[in-house]
Amino acid sequence: MNFDVKETLKRLCLCCGVSGSEDEACTAAAELLKRYSNDILLDDYGCVSAVIKKPAPGQPLVLLEAHIDEIGMIVTYIEENGFLKVANCGGIDRRLLLAQQVTVHGKERLKGVISVMPPHLESDEERKKTPEIEKIAVDIGMNKESAQRLIAPGDKITFDTAFRELKNDRVSVKAIDDRGGVTAVLYALEMLKEQEYPCGLSVLFSSQEELGERGAAIGGFRIQPDISLSVDVSFGYTSDAVEYKCGKMGQGAMIGIAPSLNQEIADRLIAVAKEADIPYQLEIMEGETSTDADTIGVTGAGVKTGLVSIPIRYMHTPVETVA
Repeated sequence: MNFDVKETLKRLCLCCGVSGSEDEACTAAAELLKRYSNDILLDDYGCVSAVIKKPAPGQPLVLLEAHIDEIGMIVTYIEENGFLKVANCGGIDRRLLLAQQVTVHGKERLKGVISVMPPHLESDEERKKTPEIEKIAVDIGMNKESAQRLIAPGDKITFDTAFRELKNDRVSVKAIDDRGGVTAVLYALEMLKEQEYPCGLSVLFSSQEELGERGAAIGGFRIQPDISLSVDVSFGYTSDAVEYKCGKMGQGAMIGIAPSLNQEIADRLIAVAKEADIPYQLEIMEGETSTDADTIGVTGAGVKTGLVSIPIRYMHTPVETVA
């Protein structure tokens, strides 16, 4: 099999694809999809979709789905001193923001750092608090006049992180949520490439999941699958977490079970994993899953929807880590 999981993940994660500005990541994903389909669509909403195989009469259409956007920030204002004021695009963990290196995607890409007050100048009370996003500023080393030539309110900001290879075949980088899911779907297509299967197959890499699963609503409506499998990430166990609420990295994907998911699909995923001796874990959720599966499930007249999640550590930070 000619598919390098690590290199594919690296290529996708290092792309810019903040919610609402997914173009670069979408272009990379579409290029990778050309190996499996001649019917690829990049729509006006930032989604990538592809028809892999049309269903024969009477066969179901199965959708493999993952979201392609990542968390980031948006420039809201340029201060007189040249510092950039920002707001969230998605649920950023503010505890990790201070002193981070970032890239501002203006007329050209500009390196910046998130400003932080030296601890010597903070009061004891200030040291205990995580600053609100309104108090965060990005330093790009320019005055206002120079900054305005290259940057405008509305430009996106990404974390400037390297693709770090750790021990035990683990890697750390931004945007594994959910370029890891995109990589998994592409890997599945590689495994299916020479096989016959009794259904149609389409793929959707959706936009703006981090803003409320917006791309999934549009893509799901357009494709109208009979069955959908969403691939996202979930919480990998760390020593400070509640163990039963997390998955174990390296011990298999997490099959979702929730009221908003189709139990028949979950049962079938479990059965297939047992039949093929594929390691798996269960992820039990009490209501909705907070993934695109929730939205696709109620698209049109309803879709039988399942969810498979990849356990990662440090979700929504610049150092997301996966096996």
